[in-house]
Amino acid sequence: MSSAPEQEAVQSAPRAGNGRALPAPFTGRGHERERERVSPLEPVWPGTPVPLGARFRVGPDGVAGTNFALWAGGAESVELCLFDEEGHERRAPLTELTHEIWHGFVPGVLPGQRYGFRVHGRWDPWTGARWNPAKLLLDPYARAVDGEFSLPPEVYGHVRDWPEQHVADTVRDNRDSAPYVPKGVVVHDDASGDEWVDDRRPKTPWADSVIYELHVRGFTRQHPGIPEELRGTYAGLAHPAAIEHLVKLGVTAVELLPVHQFAHEDHLLRRGLRNYWGYNSIGYFAPHAGYAASGTAGQQVGEFKRMVRALHDAGIEVILDVVYNHTAEAGELGPMLSLKGIDNRGYYRLQDDARRYADYTGCGNTLHVVQPQVLRLITDSLRYWVTEMGVDGFRFDLAAALARSMHDVDMLSPFLAVIAQDPVLRRVKLIAEPWDVGSGGYQVGSFPPLWTEWNDRYRDAVRDFWRGALPDVRDLGYRLSGSSDLYAWGGRRPYASVNFITAHDGFTLRDLVSYERKHNEANGEGNRDGTHDNRSWNCGVEGETDDEGVRALRRRQLRNLLTTLLLSTGVPMLVAGDEFGRTQRGSNNAYCQDNEISWVDWSLLDDPGYRELLALTARLVALRHAHPVLRRRAFFSGRAASADGLRDLAWFTSRGTEMTEGDWYAPAGTVGMYLSGRDIPGRDARGEPVRDDSFLAILHAGDRAESFVLPGEPWAGSYEVVVDTGEEEQGAAPAVLHEAGATVTVEARTVLFLKVRP
Repeated sequence: MSSAPEQEAVQSAPRAGNGRALPAPFTGRGHERERERVSPLEPVWPGTPVPLGARFRVGPDGVAGTNFALWAGGAESVELCLFDEEGHERRAPLTELTHEIWHGFVPGVLPGQRYGFRVHGRWDPWTGARWNPAKLLLDPYARAVDGEFSLPPEVYGHVRDWPEQHVADTVRDNRDSAPYVPKGVVVHDDASGDEWVDDRRPKTPWADSVIYELHVRGFTRQHPGIPEELRGTYAGLAHPAAIEHLVKLGVTAVELLPVHQFAHEDHLLRRGLRNYWGYNSIGYFAPHAGYAASGTAGQQVGEFKRMVRALHDAGIEVILDVVYNHTAEAGELGPMLSLKGIDNRGYYRLQDDARRYADYTGCGNTLHVVQPQVLRLITDSLRYWVTEMGVDGFRFDLAAALARSMHDVDMLSPFLAVIAQDPVLRRVKLIAEPWDVGSGGYQVGSFPPLWTEWNDRYRDAVRDFWRGALPDVRDLGYRLSGSSDLYAWGGRRPYASVNFITAHDGFTLRDLVSYERKHNEANGEGNRDGTHDNRSWNCGVEGETDDEGVRALRRRQLRNLLTTLLLSTGVPMLVAGDEFGRTQRGSNNAYCQDNEISWVDWSLLDDPGYRELLALTARLVALRHAHPVLRRRAFFSGRAASADGLRDLAWFTSRGTEMTEGDWYAPAGTVGMYLSGRDIPGRDARGEPVRDDSFLAILHAGDRAESFVLPGEPWAGSYEVVVDTGEEEQGAAPAVLHEAGATVTVEARTVLFLKVRP
């Protein structure tokens, strides 16, 4: 910690925009040392206002150097700051100003150069003006970042320890933050545009996709087949041992938890913890340096690209989980790292009391996406990751916050309109987390065509069914068949629904069947954090147990959940490790657990039961890939398509009769779903009709065995058992055949998936 701050003597306090006196500026000791570290930088040529950021190029007269351009609306001046390895700083003003963009070309500045900006302007928090040139600011367009944010008092624009806490954020802190913050790094962009010319993007159609959510560090950190020096890195994920698992599992895309440069929150650092998930972005163009094995002076960019290429070579797409709704600068009491010091009023949504931030994210601030320059920042970032980094799509965290116009969520908002017409972005995969924490923020089913959505109503219905808490099967029927009640409008298709039972946020699949209460004590928040609404069932014992009966039941429930997910219409999303029993020891909010709680434990594959679970998951994924009836591109009609009365989708009771309206309101326990492969709309690539096998899925969540009469003609002549979750080992015994009209016994808590035979 630095020494006690000293108040500068001032003749009269400056006035806020509302006439209120501002407390005096604040400074600490050490300015003499700062002056010793700083020297002038020259020459600086005019340069150009585009592109934004730091771009190495050959300038006038064949001179190599870097062009720097920063949009800083309302600022009075901008200084460019260059740093050597010892931290010595050279400064120069960017004197050229074009349409609020400050720019200059510096000869001799080469890739690998570390830099930042100091932005001068008024300090008037009551009107939202928070310029403070004592704070070194990260370039929003930095392609790489070197160093970590440690968040000592010097990196705050205001005096954190001001005795009058109610006005603490209004007292400017003049201590230099440069020694304590990371720097941007000049990167040699591939100006030729040929870097991806031989890259084969998988371009998997949405209907054929199986998504696998993973954390770059957590997935590879304990993998025994990855060299230790590569574990936890982009290079580790590119390693053949990591890719082999993904290929054997059969997933078509990895959805990476945030890989944009992010910062750790101060409250976590004080407790000796770190932000593990990464939903605290501060650099929208920079791969997070902490996941690089090759170095952080720009090498992380090439390492990330090589990872993408390796995944593409294996036929796997790369989707990024992106956080454009807020930044790591938090609210008025948060640090000053980048946007807050560049133009606080331009980048962030402020309340009517402009000293305060509008918070639709629960993280202290919300980016003001309606502002043209903010919208430009986001779309420039998205295009960069597609065109220069090779990624295939994005999952937008709290996407409803991005769709807000002035206050309300608006599906005609500037952000959604720009995405819809952008020639690059409208062609990639777009996934919305369709809610935020503000009023009217829950928007499941409301996003326009081009977008898919995380469907939490699918998650809740499936969880409730298998724990015996669903009052009837109406909601389950919609969820299993593609959620037409949510998405059958505006030309949307069943694959608009990204079906999931678990995600990074909440219990793992194994914990879902092992815990009924959250156990987040390790977070140091008194177990107050994380949701109370887990919709879980522990099978009679809370937590781990040696009771083999309970353990067997839990493994069966895992099989039920995975089978339900992978046989449902829509796009399934698996979470890394769920396919072989990963546990977080009951934590449903492991956002700050960068340790064994969160890391994938590959030693679980030593357990025969979990090896069988992995084998079943891979078999279900393969079954999905093999049968277009499980990957429908259009919603079911439920109507008879021929004279025999056979429909593309039919629902049956355990009596073997089609469900009546009253059956939908009966207590949920057993349901049969018939999928006809004869009536699949659409044609294949050669223009031929799509034909497939037909199937009957029987889901029985009751705690006792149930007799089920298999439907007769015209539905089937006989049935072959394809999956029986009552069996620990799948596919080991010869196929079991049943005649149509026969009565079969469905064991308690079991899925039977049967192929129809003539």
